[in-house]
Amino acid sequence: MSELTYPTVRERPLDPPAAATRLRERASMHRMTYADGHLGWLVTGYAAARAVLAHPDFSNRPELMHPPIAIGRLAERGQFKVPPGFFLRMDAPEHTRYRKLLTGQFTVRRMKLLEPRIAEITEACLDQMAAAGGPVDLVQAFALPIPSLVICELLGVPYEDRAQFQEESRLLLNLETKADDAVAALGRVMAYLHGLIGRKRDTPADDLLSGLIEGGELQDDELTGIAFLLLVAGHETTANMLGLGTYALLTNPDQLAAMRDDPAVVDNGVEELLRYLTIIHLGPFRTATADVEIDGNLVKEGETVAVHLPTVNRDPSRFHGGDDLDLARPASGHLSFGHGIHQCLGQQLAREEMRIAYPALLRRFPGLRLAVTPEEVPMRSDMSIYGVHRLPVTW
Repeated sequence: MSELTYPTVRERPLDPPAAATRLRERASMHRMTYADGHLGWLVTGYAAARAVLAHPDFSNRPELMHPPIAIGRLAERGQFKVPPGFFLRMDAPEHTRYRKLLTGQFTVRRMKLLEPRIAEITEACLDQMAAAGGPVDLVQAFALPIPSLVICELLGVPYEDRAQFQEESRLLLNLETKADDAVAALGRVMAYLHGLIGRKRDTPADDLLSGLIEGGELQDDELTGIAFLLLVAGHETTANMLGLGTYALLTNPDQLAAMRDDPAVVDNGVEELLRYLTIIHLGPFRTATADVEIDGNLVKEGETVAVHLPTVNRDPSRFHGGDDLDLARPASGHLSFGHGIHQCLGQQLAREEMRIAYPALLRRFPGLRLAVTPEEVPMRSDMSIYGVHRLPVTW
């Protein structure tokens, strides 16, 4: 049995674990022992990762997964049942049914229509920062409120209720949260959203959830699961990209100047930050439902495969010099939004938010700098979505 376990320790805050990088230099796939003793696989190569994530014989159902690390709820396999509508953890055809109902809501064209409102929200945050004066915690003042307000308005969730669902999200994303506490947090946020769905049935509005209700194809419990997935994913991921991305730019001044001063750099610069930072630093995971050959390796039915995304997105066979942050690098093709049928539904919304927010912040505060040393910034190593817990800045 392999003694290899999932690499989690980052020696440098913006780089993948050195142990994972060394593994990638040896091979694209490795035998790995999971927390419950299961002998599965770890993927560190780009081509192998794409093959796993696109293959129809790999399942995303949690009851088939083995826990990668032995802490918190992840060590307690089988505690969670997939809520109706929570299509992220479903396979076809159930996943296909839900995804089709939502795909039209997140097209590039629809997200472009949101640009003026995203810009308005961004400017309001910057105005409040300027009025307060530095130093501020950029997470609370900028990185978190922008995507939170955008997704609340899009879904029709009252923004004044954000403190509740943000606290529950933190509990659910914390790797050390015990299973009972995670189940309780999930229950609270699902109860809140179920009540909100009921109110929208009585008093619909011009928002995504009201539109789904009007469509008549979904029950309240399904709508609740969809709302939970979109609400948590819609603010946690982009918020952490805005926080960690700003940290990366502040510690790479030449790249910061390019993002601030050259509009032609912005679109590709966002892709490069997504690739370089890869905030999903635990997984994704898939379990084979049949024997599958990946890059010359036979993955047997029932074996779980862990894709180490931060390492995959630095693979020099796909991204030459990938350990360097270079906003001019052609960065398309990264796997930060996943790949295959589970590729992130809201990726265009996340891109629009970042394309607007990064340049606006850096142009409003050209003297923006860390208010502490880089080493003093607390990193989210304890969370399933990486980032910074706080980012003290001044100008």
